[in-house]
Amino acid sequence: MGFQFGAVLTFAVVAVLFALVALLIGAIIRPRFPNADKVSIYECGERPVGAAWYNFNPRFYLIALAFVIFEVDIALTFPVVVVYAEWTKKGNGWVALSELVLFTVILIIGLVWAWAHGDLEWVKKLSAAERPAGSATPDDRPAAG
Repeated sequence: MGFQFGAVLTFAVVAVLFALVALLIGAIIRPRFPNADKVSIYECGERPVGAAWYNFNPRFYLIALAFVIFEVDIALTFPVVVVYAEWTKKGNGWVALSELVLFTVILIIGLVWAWAHGDLEWVKKLSAAERPAGSATPDDRPAAG
């Protein structure tokens, strides 16, 4: 038991040393010609414009999360679909089908809930209770003139 752990520990130490030596050699032999273009932030070959800190609309994260959930649904459904024919031959096809249907129904219920609560709308209208005190809606503002 101790010998097997020693082999794993030796392998881990050699791996860390290999990485450190590679970084050290690279730092020693690479050329150093810094200038303003090389030390600037690189983004898709374009020069940066504006501040680096940009606030995203929080709705983006909700919509991205819904997208990721359905991508996970596809990723988890695909392996079951691949072996479905084999399971059907063994008489277990109904188990796979019921699991897929239940999983998808749960995700669809979640989507309907998010949709019903307005979490998928990019521009969400706040109710009077959710609005900060003293803020006016476009309907409450006096007409200009």
